[in-house]
Amino acid sequence: MPVSPTEILKLSRSQLTTKYHLNSLKFIQCSGAPLATEVADKFIEKFPNVKLAIRYGLTETTGAVANMRSPEELERVGSVGRLVEFMEAKIVDPVTAESLPSGHKGELWLRGPSIMKGYVGDDNATAETLDSEGWLKTGDLCYFDSQGFLFIVDRLKELIKYNIIKIAPAELEHLLLSNPEIVDAAVIPYPDEEAREIPMAFVVRNLGSNITATQVMDFIAKQACNSDYYS
Repeated sequence: MPVSPTEILKLSRSQLTTKYHLNSLKFIQCSGAPLATEVADKFIEKFPNVKLAIRYGLTETTGAVANMRSPEELERVGSVGRLVEFMEAKIVDPVTAESLPSGHKGELWLRGPSIMKGYVGDDNATAETLDSEGWLKTGDLCYFDSQGFLFIVDRLKELIKYNIIKIAPAELEHLLLSNPEIVDAAVIPYPDEEAREIPMAFVVRNLGSNITATQVMDFIAKQACNSDYYS
């Protein structure tokens, strides 16, 4: 069954799943947006007999870029797997375009036979996205680990510029969704005279919850203090 991260979250939290026999569900493939590790862990705990595979691709790549296929890859929760055949990739510094080693976050560039030739009728957009050597600039903030597993962090264009710190909205959304009283969340940049931008969250409370804005901010403050990303 192909699903999005939102559906994974709903399945892991829904009480309705206990009313139905889901023995026939063996394999789920998730794509469309980054899937929080915490959400994936809860899904696997609830459905231990269902294989959860994550895949990554873009319209500009005309298909999958990375995928989970082997049992080893399926166990790497948080990753989108390894590159598919004939696809090249590198992580570059978004400012200097210099290649970065494994473990470092940067923009993902791709090259291969399935990469598009360009945007029809838009030479400027094509020149901004494809370089002279055929590398596609995805605009996605990613990193590879030492074993070649790809991890998607967020979209570069969506990063919130708080003073000199760049904050990934997806990571804040993942923190928000780790609260059982929050069923959905979206984080966007909000203009600020001193900090340039500050994160602003739209939160959907779980049915019956009375969690307040102050409680949400306190929760995030405690979670962020324990996160390596914000330390």
